[in-house]
Amino acid sequence: MTMADAYAVQSAWMDLKMAAGRRCVGHKIGLTSKAMQRAVKIDEPDFGSLLDDMLYREGSTIPYDRFLQLKIEAELAFVLDKPLSGPDCSLFDVLDATAYVTPALEILDARIQRIDPETGRARTVLDTISDNAANAALVLGGRAFKPDGFHVDLRRIGAVVSRNAEVEETGLAAGVLGHPAYGIAWLANRLHVHGVTLQAGEVVLAGSFIRPIDVRRGDTIVADYGEFGTVACHFG
Repeated sequence: MTMADAYAVQSAWMDLKMAAGRRCVGHKIGLTSKAMQRAVKIDEPDFGSLLDDMLYREGSTIPYDRFLQLKIEAELAFVLDKPLSGPDCSLFDVLDATAYVTPALEILDARIQRIDPETGRARTVLDTISDNAANAALVLGGRAFKPDGFHVDLRRIGAVVSRNAEVEETGLAAGVLGHPAYGIAWLANRLHVHGVTLQAGEVVLAGSFIRPIDVRRGDTIVADYGEFGTVACHFG
């Protein structure tokens, strides 16, 4: 199986979802840090689709039983005001096309066992890509802001993420390819090969700048983005 095969599986799965009435509202980018890429033996990020039933409001109680192997990550979400397409999309094109940026939590899930009980083999990045790049849901919140001012350095935006009032992870958005807008540009160029354009109004998750946090039933997750507000959710 190749990476192209894995994306073909993901695409076929999303087609089935949309044929059943779902609507694509955006995209996600994963594996944006060099450490994560080395861990799964690839040299580029991966990507998946965001559907309308994946969106939760800030402060939501999220049904734990909807998921299988929950994890959560902190990132920035770009909401587009203009279409973006490759093959030469740049960081500056992304900033120009962005209506606003807002803090977000990405909820990860896996519909694949970590270890095959019969063979003992661990799942690979090809499994994850086939599984919509592990995306299951997202929570948008905090303070939305425009990325066009000199007073906002997207690289320096950080988050302190707590589970049940205990700090689990911290990070800076510079951990996403050096600048989170580079992730959006990478995606626009990567999707151009498939004839896909990022559309105005779509939400694009730029990639996590913390390690995934395991989530259990009853957990409350709060990501504090400082002057950009907080995003919180509870798993009940």
